[in-house]
Amino acid sequence: MRTSRLLAVLLTGAVLAGCGNDGYHPAGPFRPLPEGAPPEVGPPTSQAPVPGDPAQPGSGQDGGDPNVVASGLNVPTGLVVLTDGSAIVGERETGRLLHVFPDRSPARELMTVPGVDTTGDGGLLGLALSPTYLEDGLLYAYLSTATDNRVVRFPLGGTPNPVLTGIPRGETDNGGALLFGADGTLFVGTGDTGNPALARDPNSLAGKVLRIDVFGRAVGASPVYSRGHRDITALCQNGADPTAALYATDATLDGPDELNAITDGGNYGAPRGTRPVAEIPADEGGLGGCAAATGGVFLGAMDGERVRTLVVDGTGTVTGKPEDFLTGQYGRLRTVVLDPQGALWITTSNRDGIGTPGGDDDKVLRIQPPTSTGNSPL
Repeated sequence: MRTSRLLAVLLTGAVLAGCGNDGYHPAGPFRPLPEGAPPEVGPPTSQAPVPGDPAQPGSGQDGGDPNVVASGLNVPTGLVVLTDGSAIVGERETGRLLHVFPDRSPARELMTVPGVDTTGDGGLLGLALSPTYLEDGLLYAYLSTATDNRVVRFPLGGTPNPVLTGIPRGETDNGGALLFGADGTLFVGTGDTGNPALARDPNSLAGKVLRIDVFGRAVGASPVYSRGHRDITALCQNGADPTAALYATDATLDGPDELNAITDGGNYGAPRGTRPVAEIPADEGGLGGCAAATGGVFLGAMDGERVRTLVVDGTGTVTGKPEDFLTGQYGRLRTVVLDPQGALWITTSNRDGIGTPGGDDDKVLRIQPPTSTGNSPL
């Protein structure tokens, strides 16, 4: 059975998990694009996506690329999907938060997170919704300041308050990933700032997956959940299964990138006790995002300019041959988030100083993963 057909079955769980809410009521002509077999997602359009000013894409018009829900952004990195089916996306370079819509309505600027320092590879690096977002309206962000990396929380339009500060800051490998677990604890992925010794040091917050509560307090004797990481760029877990594996993407500069299944007390450095679930060659990697469904993982690759799909069995072993899609179509792909309808939200990263941006970059995409028959699984 083809990997893509397997993932179509796996994604059914995500769709069913999203049923029961009111869903998104589009205000414009949102039409999912039927997808082709990998690596081509759809036939090329005869008209390029409509350019637009930042946060003002040419949305809701015939002739544009139906996969593009927002354009003209500046390195969109963190993204969270709201219960109504829309999403909030953060810009790494500016700290802006934008409200984007699956029906391609014009994006709306919500606020700018203050105090973001983009030196090196720093900036606004991750977003997460409070586990009680419908009651408290709080967002959590991982960001770089002039002196440290930190986690903050705030209501939209409000002042960020520190949750966890003092995460070491460097010119490279600043990490930056947030994920709330099913029990409401917050997992924080960090980088080693270019110093592997910090990743090995159990007393340092660098090169770790941390586990804290909503106030920043350690869950257990220490906030350190796992160690030995180089540069964690994304965390993901199948939200429909509270016992599902926690995955982390670990980017490197001098070797293959890794997808790791994170365990309490795990050591992922050298000498290591835990082997990666998968290694991604450098020319296919530059991992910046992951999304997990039951038994499967989607990886966003910047250097590889693709989304890679992996099927993982109950023992944590990748089965079958990895398959790619969107290869070379939109440039560098970073954040990947799976919504309750089984669609993937993906951000491009072409204005990050490494990519080659087009006139309407960067973009936010929403697509249905392809199946082996060329049709959407949903």
